[in-house]
Amino acid sequence: MPRHLDHIALMVRDPMRTATWLGTLFDDARVTPGEGDHDTHVHLGGVCLALVAGEPPAKTNGDHIAFAVDADELASCAQRLKTQGRCVQLARGETALYFTDDDNHVFELDVVAEAR
Repeated sequence: MPRHLDHIALMVRDPMRTATWLGTLFDDARVTPGEGDHDTHVHLGGVCLALVAGEPPAKTNGDHIAFAVDADELASCAQRLKTQGRCVQLARGETALYFTDDDNHVFELDVVAEAR
């Protein structure tokens, strides 16, 4: 039986660019070198995102990564994304925020009961 989620690997064109961008959104994001020259890791919310250099998905398909946040974090992140000129989509009475990175990966910030 699995002990816990170890990491999520995402194919991106430029791992360091994506890691740096995620760091601008989340104050607690921690960037570390990967296992080689082709990847970078971002530790966020107890999850490791392994950003691997390669061909990202050509388009979004509904797959996404969701992080539980409180309402203040959602509002702060929404403002940062808008300041960067990014498209944001609020849903479920503005308790969920969807956005994409430069490589068509969709992220969700979800204000869940524990975080409210």
